Amino acid sequence: MEGKDRFSLLLLEPSEIYFEDFAAIYHLPEDAANREDGWEKICEDGQLRGRLKVCSKSLVFDPRDTRAPIIKFPLRSFESVQETQGEDKSELLSSDGDRTFIEVKCGMTVEMLEGNVLQPYKFCREVHCHTFELVYVKAATVLPQVCQLQRASTLPPNDQNTMIQAIVRSRQRRKRFDRSLLGDISETVVLESQANKVTPLVTNPGTVLLTTSTLYFQPHNNAEKYPVIRIGLHEIRQVIKRRFLLRQVGLEVFCRDQCMVKHLLLTFKESEERDNLYECLMQQENVSVDDTRQDNISYQWQAGAISNFEYLSYLNSQADRSVNDLTQYPVFPWVLADYVSESLDLGDPAIYRDLSKPVGALNECRLKRLKERCKDMPEPRFLYGSHYSTPGFVLFYLVRQYPQYMLCLQNGRFDHPDRMFNSLPDTWYNVTTNPSDFKELIPEFYDLDGSADFLTNSMQINFGVRQNGKPVGDVELPPWAKGPETVIKTMRDALESEYVSQNLHLWIDLIFGYKQNGEEAEKADNLFYHLCYEGSVDLAAITDLNDRLALEVQITEFGQVPKQLFSKPHPQRSRSFGVYDSMYLSNGISESSICNEVEEERLRANSGESNENKVVNPGSTNLWQRLAELRLLRECRAHREAITGVIFTTDSQNILSVGQDALLKMYTLPKLNQVRSVRISSMAASSCIHLPGTDTVLVGSWDNTVYKYSLEFSQVHPLLEAHCDAVSCMQWNQDVLVTGSWDCTVRTWSLEVGANGNVQRKERDNNGRGKGGSMSAGENILCEMDHDSPVTCVALHPAGSLLASGTQDGTLAVWLLPAGDLVHQISCHSSSVNAIAWSDNEDRVLTAGDDGLLTIADAHQGNKICIHDLQENIRCVAWEGRLVIGGSVSGDVIMFDMGTGAVIKRLTSHTGPVTCLAISPDNQHLVTVSEDRRIILWGAD
Repeated sequence: MEGKDRFSLLLLEPSEIYFEDFAAIYHLPEDAANREDGWEKICEDGQLRGRLKVCSKSLVFDPRDTRAPIIKFPLRSFESVQETQGEDKSELLSSDGDRTFIEVKCGMTVEMLEGNVLQPYKFCREVHCHTFELVYVKAATVLPQVCQLQRASTLPPNDQNTMIQAIVRSRQRRKRFDRSLLGDISETVVLESQANKVTPLVTNPGTVLLTTSTLYFQPHNNAEKYPVIRIGLHEIRQVIKRRFLLRQVGLEVFCRDQCMVKHLLLTFKESEERDNLYECLMQQENVSVDDTRQDNISYQWQAGAISNFEYLSYLNSQADRSVNDLTQYPVFPWVLADYVSESLDLGDPAIYRDLSKPVGALNECRLKRLKERCKDMPEPRFLYGSHYSTPGFVLFYLVRQYPQYMLCLQNGRFDHPDRMFNSLPDTWYNVTTNPSDFKELIPEFYDLDGSADFLTNSMQINFGVRQNGKPVGDVELPPWAKGPETVIKTMRDALESEYVSQNLHLWIDLIFGYKQNGEEAEKADNLFYHLCYEGSVDLAAITDLNDRLALEVQITEFGQVPKQLFSKPHPQRSRSFGVYDSMYLSNGISESSICNEVEEERLRANSGESNENKVVNPGSTNLWQRLAELRLLRECRAHREAITGVIFTTDSQNILSVGQDALLKMYTLPKLNQVRSVRISSMAASSCIHLPGTDTVLVGSWDNTVYKYSLEFSQVHPLLEAHCDAVSCMQWNQDVLVTGSWDCTVRTWSLEVGANGNVQRKERDNNGRGKGGSMSAGENILCEMDHDSPVTCVALHPAGSLLASGTQDGTLAVWLLPAGDLVHQISCHSSSVNAIAWSDNEDRVLTAGDDGLLTIADAHQGNKICIHDLQENIRCVAWEGRLVIGGSVSGDVIMFDMGTGAVIKRLTSHTGPVTCLAISPDNQHLVTVSEDRRIILWGAD
């Protein structure tokens, strides 16, 4: 039986370096036959063939026969090491026909993986002489390095670490990337650097090479699965700068499915080396990373486009938590608090943990005792003596799936059987009652795509026997679980429940947000030992290597608070999420077929063929829920010049449009028969509003005036001499008219609707204000808001308390009404803001700009929370939930999901830029207008 890849760096001590290995024959000590276990009987001639591996703190012999154990010879236990003549026992010869031997006399050996079985290591503390016959190499080649490392092991810890580091650096300086491993000899080298590849509990040194087509990592030894890792630059989907041991020296590369590795975590000696590779990598033409802006992903979660599990996974990644680093393993919350009931009702809030509190504060009595202890501490004080995530806690959960990690972490031993993860109910009880147990969960408890092996002893490992006489086997599950898969499914369902969705932001505040540290953490009973926090110590400034290594061990073992991601309270998830999740995913209608229908309708209209038989009654279903079925119902040529504004009448029975020909026109639904055409002024009209409950239409004009038009009497009257330049946009809400102008101002006007439905300025008071007639600028102005450039669009909040305005210089301004106080000024676009819309349920503003961006801003915090680049100019928008309908300069109508960042559908409709669009009040129709002078009516079957 021959072993392959049995040796692992996990068999070495933490931070130990594996240099190289040699073919060798191990001659067993003469007294080995007296041993009772008898593994040596597999080699009756007293010889084992294998590889002798030279490491910084040990020699390791890896036999080819897996029945024999891997044997480690710690250098610190060596009494002597020398070259000898050996005995004539082997027929194998070295390259020149001479036999060459190394004899090691040591007082300890460690036997591992005997019979290729994962089990606690065997420590033999007897002095023996061990002889290694080297094959194809002379002892003089190997012995000097072994002797040098052995001398280092005899030094005091500080000097030993210094000497080993000097040896490592000397060897690494001589290492260069093997150019024969390049995938293509025509590749141009961009950068070469030294780095460590990090996997759980292991850091392995190697060389990083970046070329114009590929990122390479070549380890300095043969312990890896691949002699070189090749990542094509086109295979890279994400690159994240990482913190490692509280220092910004890590870089993790995530790859697409076709790549040979899923991800690669590298660490560098200095942050400058890391940053240099990052910059060079991101500058390469072939690198195209996914859009993972934190604000976009947060909005996707709030909008329901991604699950709670996906969002927590993302936040962990952004906060430098990685499955490759057990010291910063992803952390997930305990969600359920009931592990004793026979069944669970996931709709019952009583079964859930309070997510507003850290684990240590869930038990009031325990918290009280911890606070009393904290008061008597010297500074810096802490509330909890252990962290919620450490390598030990991670392996507490995963020991059945990865027993080799536990053996590595605990020097070849498993934990005491009674301290292991034996019961999920008992673990929950301990973390809510034990004065020193505050651990949270890991993602495996919620991962439906993962394995349930961590809950079962599927490898039949002998973990020992508990005090009750039972061997450690599978994890005891709650009564409501029928098996391991049921546990994960139920806990995932609980994580995605309405209760958790509405409260998860509170836990995010504690772990990743503003309650993570400082005064807010103290108020939230969320204070840990100071070395858990980034910035608490500067390891680079510690010159004493021994002190530095001691601190690194302390940081590693005690746990690290994630990098802080949010400095303000995290927004709550929207209760309206999920309404549109599947409405356009299963309709079976292709974009191309819809575009063909549109083109057929246009050709039919241009040829004069009647569309009478093509009109479809869209029924009573909300148009927003059927965007995938949206189709052209009717179109007509409306104006002689570009159309600038379009609306539905408030009863959803007619359409009104205005254009640069200064005309106001009205059409019936659904046939688009023109029933009105009236000239408003001598200059172009820019916008129009139908006032609810009246027959009055307000029209803004480039002659600086707002006109009122009576549908009943077909009369036009000037209402306001509103601005010193063209009226560019208007909004109406609750007797307040808002006008924006090219004169860089926005004004709000106090108007009233009379008993006869007529609109006029309000009555003047005793100081001489009159009523009726046209008003000049200054009369009945509630407030005036100045801007730095012409105002292009305005939008009133549905509640009427906030006003948003956009300008030609790309600025979004948020104002508080009625006083007109500036709340926030946000640079949303690099050029003109074309359209603004408010969300119905939250104080958020959507903007569209000439730069092709769609942005969502928070009106209270004044920050952008979502940005998508459509790479085309969007002139007008309608917004519902997370869905946007936009009109493009290209003439297309685009349906876009702000949550997923995906175009749902694109309709090729107009031959000129779409200038305005509107949704009917009954949500049954969409109308679009364009510079091509056409009106198109859309509906869903």
